[in-house]
Amino acid sequence: MAKKAVKKKSPRRPSPKKIGFVGVGRMGANMARHLNDLNYNITAVFDVDRVAAKELAEEIGATACTKLADVTKAADIIFTVVTNDAAMKRIFLRKKDSLLTAAAGKTFINCATLSPDIQKTISTAAKRRKAHCIEACMASSISHARTGQLYLMVGADDAIFKRNKKLLENLSVNLRHIGKVGKAAEVKALVNMVMNVNTAGLAEGLGLAKALGHDLNMICEIFSQTGANSRVLETDSEDMIDRDHECWFSAEHAAKDSGIAGSLAKSKKINLPLNAATKSQYDRMIELGIGDLDKSGVAELTFPGRTGNKKKTRARKKR
Repeated sequence: MAKKAVKKKSPRRPSPKKIGFVGVGRMGANMARHLNDLNYNITAVFDVDRVAAKELAEEIGATACTKLADVTKAADIIFTVVTNDAAMKRIFLRKKDSLLTAAAGKTFINCATLSPDIQKTISTAAKRRKAHCIEACMASSISHARTGQLYLMVGADDAIFKRNKKLLENLSVNLRHIGKVGKAAEVKALVNMVMNVNTAGLAEGLGLAKALGHDLNMICEIFSQTGANSRVLETDSEDMIDRDHECWFSAEHAAKDSGIAGSLAKSKKINLPLNAATKSQYDRMIELGIGDLDKSGVAELTFPGRTGNKKKTRARKKR
């Protein structure tokens, strides 16, 4: 007798919760892909770029929603990965179409680098609708999002954090619960402030070395063995030298995040001259129309003969 074919069992889901994503750019889309790989039930995605949302939905078997309220309706947990405070207000606080429509019992995990104030505002608005918010600030890159190796700084009430800890662990290699909503945003602002200062400083060091005629590979090797060493030297120096500014973390975002740190300092009457100077460099990139370059592109302002550091030529007078 022929043996009966054995049906393969589908992998067991790590959670019965349905998950949605709002903001499926490079970070959001790769987080969704990773959770889909782990067999989480990704039911809905939304993005202002409808094509990107549709393509991701087809790839992972979700629905590409055209309304924010539909994402909330289709999911129990909604990740948001948007660009700034204004975008956060648009998805949560609009009267016509909002994630907070019929949001009772839902949990929102907000992953963008935002001001502490907007994180607290959204959390308060969610609580009024009997929903919950977690801020999960990311200090990682696109590749880490895809492989579930994010470094996450979390702000949430203890009970809400514990309830969602397993999901957050599945996205991260390191997970730190900082405190209540708003506190993680403060720490993320500090992280990006110091990173941005280091990046601008490295660009100035390499730019001056180039102008002095030094071998830049030799300079980087010496930097790595001395007090000039930094994580940024490892990640950005080669790109600065080669002018390879493929965007992993844009100058526009660097300016935004340095601005958040500056606002926090102002509220505490603390003077941060290095942060202010760094922000002005990234603001300059935006003015020059290169704000969409990676933060390593700040070298375009410091290396001789580059975009923002070209010698000005005097116009000839007509005779």
